[in-house]
Amino acid sequence: MIKLLVLDVDGCLSDGKITYTQEGIESKSFNIKDGLGISTWVKIGNQVAIITGRNSTIVEKRAKELGIQHLFQGIHDKERVLKELVSSLGLEMREVGAIGDDLNDLQMLQLAGRSFTPNNGVKEIQNRVDTTLSCNGGDGAVREMIDILIDENNQRDAFMAVWIDAK
Repeated sequence: MIKLLVLDVDGCLSDGKITYTQEGIESKSFNIKDGLGISTWVKIGNQVAIITGRNSTIVEKRAKELGIQHLFQGIHDKERVLKELVSSLGLEMREVGAIGDDLNDLQMLQLAGRSFTPNNGVKEIQNRVDTTLSCNGGDGAVREMIDILIDENNQRDAFMAVWIDAK
């Protein structure tokens, strides 16, 4: 059973594009369906971590909005951070589901019990993960991954109950 989702940002939670205004302010777009899936995953008792190579106040804000418990930015050794996180949570790697789209995610993906890449992940990653999703990064790939995992975890009823039983 997957208990921890590990997410890359650029190319997974976002489309991988970084836009700068004339003033040098960074902009990213996130998919609302990914967000609803993440927040519901958390509400049914699972955990989420972001491990990303860049630093961004936008990502910090989005993580807080979604209830993401573990945020690691500016990480160049994602494998080390994942090992430390899993150990600190008392989990095993087989309980980790991870999504990444490029070579800097490879070691992290190979450690995870269940690995995913968006449809537009680089071919070297597609050839090494368990599942290449049909959605592109930033366009519902994370939600697609969550939907697969809640079914594999037999958590569909709990996932739906968050919204059906909501008052």
